[in-house]
Amino acid sequence: MTLNRSMKSLLAGAAIIGFASPALALDGQDLLAKINASYAAGGGTLSAESIEVDGSDVTMKNVKFSVGAAGTPGETPLTLSELSLQGVSEEEGGAYLIEKVEFPEVDFKEDKTSISVTELYLSGVYIPGDPNAEGLDSMMFYDEAHSGPIDITIDGKSVFSMTEAVATMGLSEDESTMTFEASATGLKADLSTIEDPKAKEAVEALQLTTLDGSLNMSGSWEVESGTIEVDDYSIDFSNVGKLSLAFSMSGYTLDLVKQLQEQARTMQGQPQDEQAQQAAGLAMLGLVQQMTLVNAKIRFEDAGITKRGFDYAGKTQGTDGNQMAQMVKGMVPLLLAQANLGALQNEITAAVNSYVDDPKALTIVAAPASPVAFPMIMGAAMGAPDSIPTLIGLKVTAND
Repeated sequence: MTLNRSMKSLLAGAAIIGFASPALALDGQDLLAKINASYAAGGGTLSAESIEVDGSDVTMKNVKFSVGAAGTPGETPLTLSELSLQGVSEEEGGAYLIEKVEFPEVDFKEDKTSISVTELYLSGVYIPGDPNAEGLDSMMFYDEAHSGPIDITIDGKSVFSMTEAVATMGLSEDESTMTFEASATGLKADLSTIEDPKAKEAVEALQLTTLDGSLNMSGSWEVESGTIEVDDYSIDFSNVGKLSLAFSMSGYTLDLVKQLQEQARTMQGQPQDEQAQQAAGLAMLGLVQQMTLVNAKIRFEDAGITKRGFDYAGKTQGTDGNQMAQMVKGMVPLLLAQANLGALQNEITAAVNSYVDDPKALTIVAAPASPVAFPMIMGAAMGAPDSIPTLIGLKVTAND
């Protein structure tokens, strides 16, 4: 879709050069209105004190960016000195393409805390002409979202930093599938400044005074069938381990997305009305039940944290790490017996024993023979929990 729109933009640009006139000037207020029409799906608003148009560039001054619904009690809008929209072109149907949206650098200071963020931008932004249109033409999306270095300091000492974060979106040639990827590199946290004595003792014993890691995500969404696949959603910290999640679900259609957004707006618009909140929450739960589970996988790969955890837990109980590990192995069958999981109990017990004896990896997989509707899973959990392993093809393994 982006490629097609870009080609149309080039043709439109050629026409403007040949037949330029004041009537073809960009309408900054219309652009802002359509951004808000799309952004309202998430319950937020964008306002600007003034809008300046210079050819294909639009600058919004004194911008207020609100995450919650307008008028929400306690809502404090994020204020930006200006927002620079470069290479703006109007598309067929009143839509807009924006080559790049640049955000000002963040340099926030309050008391002993300072926050700095640089190189914030969006590129290839599509603003729909009608958020109620059919298909992906109704959605606002971007080719890339980018953040440069982030640094949070307290008393002049960095407590959290990140080198870079990038998120990208793309469309298949027939515009039936949207792909997405995201990564955050150079994640660093300093926990040595924790003041609570017990927490500080735990952090030091677990060797977590400094954390260094990264985050990655990739997947796709088939719009018509509503099948969303997350191939990888993982966070990896050196000296700790890597936690990975992958799953596939169907039924997450564009219609369902809009219904969920509508319920979210209802909840945001009546934050003090407890009954309205409960009703909207139940409605969202009902909507989610339209989805089905295709498969899922959770995996943890240890990088030393398990043994240190046993050692610390043993020390607090007046014993050592080996004894604590044996205690865990003895407790697992007793806890599982209460869950009434049938034959899966033995499988989990064997996997836990293998992992405790030699911590390498622990994996939980759900691979049903055919997609299973969420209401069936919920019903089984309440009425016949021992049927769940067979229903969703649940397997638990260690060190594979």
